[in-house]
Amino acid sequence: MLGSAAAALMGFYAILFTLQATGNLPPPAFSNSLCVDEKLAFHRNHPPQRSPNLLVVGSSVAWRHFDGEAVIQQAPGIAPLNGAFCGLAAHQSVFAANWLLDRNRSIREVVMIASPQDFENCSKSAAEVFNREDADAYVFAQASPWRFYLRYFAPSSLIRNAIEIAGKRSGHNKVDPLVFDRYGSGPLDMEGDRGLYYSMVRGPDPACFAALNSLAVRLQHEGRRLMVVSTPLHPDWKAQGDPQGKTLAAFRREMTESLRGTQAEYWDGDAAQVVSREAFFDAIHIRWSAAHDFSRALGKALNLGSGVTASPIAPMPREG
Repeated sequence: MLGSAAAALMGFYAILFTLQATGNLPPPAFSNSLCVDEKLAFHRNHPPQRSPNLLVVGSSVAWRHFDGEAVIQQAPGIAPLNGAFCGLAAHQSVFAANWLLDRNRSIREVVMIASPQDFENCSKSAAEVFNREDADAYVFAQASPWRFYLRYFAPSSLIRNAIEIAGKRSGHNKVDPLVFDRYGSGPLDMEGDRGLYYSMVRGPDPACFAALNSLAVRLQHEGRRLMVVSTPLHPDWKAQGDPQGKTLAAFRREMTESLRGTQAEYWDGDAAQVVSREAFFDAIHIRWSAAHDFSRALGKALNLGSGVTASPIAPMPREG
């Protein structure tokens, strides 16, 4: 039995080493979501060159729509870190934000870029997208990745991800590339579109806004600045799914109410109309050329950098 177990283990790692040698080894499956796990791998392999003072959080719209270079052109003192992960609901984005805030005490400003979809289903899923202790060891302590492949072993997802990962990392997969810029953003740059793709949201989930409020309270207590931004939305999507504007009005109303009593700020990047109809890849995602314009408008509207000159947050006291 021991011999069989040892042989199976050796065979498993032989497969992993072969995938690594051919450029087809996906990251360890901490979340069992390839784009989330690949973002963790990016943070591990590309620590910030400067201590970050601006953190961007959210789901794919935050990951795809923030152009750090455009913002730095307006405020050279900004050192951004895009800590957004694809496919997260708002409470999961708050979980990821808290994780990164705990590990980057130099951050003074936080921007959450959100779509209505982010605030729809928080009651139906767990907030913890990945195990914080394992992510700490992998990303910040540079622990060997090989033990995590065994701990999070899932044969079907490993095979599927191994088939897809090379095309996504190279950018040949135009619909879902896993290409990062120096700040951790994921440029989406291609011709054509995939239609509206998303159905209209049913309505906001109070649990999502409760999570956002908890982040606002934390940051106010720590003397850090929170700014929440609504991403641009395709005009045809709004006209077809919400012709009277009631659903999106409820979303904006709940957003504003969740921040009441804190110093957090809200900017409606959709109402600002800073991108054209041709900028959209689907109902909620815009191309990288448009993300440049959106980021410049965001930086100007929120006066990014105005809160980054204060002293860094003091390190958290160590237990024991």
